[in-house]
Amino acid sequence: MSLKHPVVAITGSSGAGTTSVTRTFQEIFRREGITAAVVEGDSFHRFDRGEMALAMAEAEQNANRHFSHFGPEANLLAELEALFRDYGENGVGLARRYLHDEIEAEPFGQPPGTFTPWQELVPGSDLLFYEGLHGAAVTESVDVARHTDLLVGVVPIINLEWIQKVIRDKTERGYSGEAVLDTILRRMPDYANYICPQFSRTYVNFQRVPTVDTSNPFTARSIPTADESFVVIRFADPKVIDFPYLLSMLHDSFMSRPNCIVVPGGKMDLAMQLIFTPLILRLMDKRPNRRV
Repeated sequence: MSLKHPVVAITGSSGAGTTSVTRTFQEIFRREGITAAVVEGDSFHRFDRGEMALAMAEAEQNANRHFSHFGPEANLLAELEALFRDYGENGVGLARRYLHDEIEAEPFGQPPGTFTPWQELVPGSDLLFYEGLHGAAVTESVDVARHTDLLVGVVPIINLEWIQKVIRDKTERGYSGEAVLDTILRRMPDYANYICPQFSRTYVNFQRVPTVDTSNPFTARSIPTADESFVVIRFADPKVIDFPYLLSMLHDSFMSRPNCIVVPGGKMDLAMQLIFTPLILRLMDKRPNRRV
């Protein structure tokens, strides 16, 4: 953790909705004049798309059908921890980009599914912002979570998470339903062992809960809308949260536990704005070299 160079991390699995949360943070940064060094979790995968296919095939030949991007073997967690540590100490670090598709790859003259070269972060940023799978990862040899100043978990209930992944991968990435199901099943042990434990280390979790039938996520034709959902927001330290203020600002919200507030799904963006804006400004105010 660092007063001078804060690290903010959004963590959640594939299909959880971390990208939507990232857009809210970007709006806060824009409005408050904060320059963020943005790092995508995909850029810390160990293998590019072609290499990952080969690594999975090799693992399966060795009777390991659960090798996945969720586990430490397929990621550069030591390098991610080094980035968080170096940025917190000196505001520097190495990062790269993963090029998901033709649009992202074209400016670099590279094929999609590859990484750009490692580069130093652009100097002069106010904070580091990470969004990906392992912002709160801890293993026997790596502790990424301890270097963060604000940890946020995005955790829809599991059937909703699967619906979002199935529909996204089929419509946007061209995968078959069978291929998506195979991916979900292959990742399950790593999901339980390395993704879920992270949400016990976060400062706040956002869990979207649909109010429509999601009993069979693999036959769903549409993702439940925000208006068809509630969002459960859990705080690790409720003593510093002004719940009366949130309840007054978020119509139809209510407390379900002393550390949990439930808001209508359509109010999720407003809730994040109300919760995170003062937290981010507090991090900025603590910086010894803050700009006036």
